[in-house]
Amino acid sequence: MTDLFLSAEDLTPERLSAVLGGTVRTVDVERIGTGQIALCYRLVLTGDDVPSSLVAKLPSPDPATRRMLAGAYRGEARFYSDIEPSVAVRTPTCYHVASGEDGEFTLLLEDAAPALPGDQLAGCTVDEAHDAVRNLAGLHGPRWCAPDLHESDWLTTTDAEQARILAELYGPAIETFLDGLGDLIGADDRDTLRACAELTEEWVLARSDRFALLHGDYRLDNLLFPPGGESGVVAVDWQTLTVGLPARDLAYFVGTSLEPTVRREHEQELVSTYHRALLCHGVEGYGLQQCWDDYRFAMLQGPLVAVFGCAYGTRTDRGDRMFAVMVERSCAAIRELDSLTVVSESIGRRDRSVG
Repeated sequence: MTDLFLSAEDLTPERLSAVLGGTVRTVDVERIGTGQIALCYRLVLTGDDVPSSLVAKLPSPDPATRRMLAGAYRGEARFYSDIEPSVAVRTPTCYHVASGEDGEFTLLLEDAAPALPGDQLAGCTVDEAHDAVRNLAGLHGPRWCAPDLHESDWLTTTDAEQARILAELYGPAIETFLDGLGDLIGADDRDTLRACAELTEEWVLARSDRFALLHGDYRLDNLLFPPGGESGVVAVDWQTLTVGLPARDLAYFVGTSLEPTVRREHEQELVSTYHRALLCHGVEGYGLQQCWDDYRFAMLQGPLVAVFGCAYGTRTDRGDRMFAVMVERSCAAIRELDSLTVVSESIGRRDRSVG
């Protein structure tokens, strides 16, 4: 396990030299990020044929937590080792990746500074949103409806049993979410959340004929934006990679990142930007109107992720406000786009075709 680094103490010049293929003379280690899922460090290096700085992502120091998060850790490692070369989404360059059987993993990644993460509470500009959806198409387009995605031994697509369990958990999770956040969630949004829960099982399984790799949590806090409004956003945090309807990532990002008034004015242009980028990546037989309809259908993704993230995650003041904003924005989009009707009609068509 000489290629695995499990703590900051392991990040020595000798061991780093061995995996980077150059000579590291000195290394300064600085903790960055909050470390709720994994530990992140910025490494400033001196030496020959090595980067001047990079970011190390290591597992939780607690063995029980590592085992619990082993699937997420392994998924992110597999993204960089197996998936990243086959897609066009911008991500940090990976200098080294390794994983073990019990949740151990190591990533040594490009330091994207001076790029900074987006702010889920503040939202983003329209130009940043266009940059982000173009980058998202670089994940979806190159492997669009690729049969081998269903043959993977680690990428998952939600099946009927998993959909049933998800739906059973969603209702109680919503009540936990609402009890915890109290007045942060308005009456209209409470009604919308409960209406979403009633359709979740069928929604997750519908439109399965269109599929691609999904980031699963493509939102502002997981994107790094260049300074000065330049294009070139970079996506990070690949623990939730899965396979499903591509528009779920698109609707999740747009629905949670923009204030409703801004989204209403610009969402059709954003969907068009995403669709044009898909075509540039070789996607065929997928029209703009179908993409727009998928976007409306997929808007239920925002509340789903936010509710489970808040109900089962570690509670913080910022986290509470962040999840409340995500729900407020995406529920407004669901109502304005009449997404529940789109879902109901799609489920009805699916049931008739199965029958």
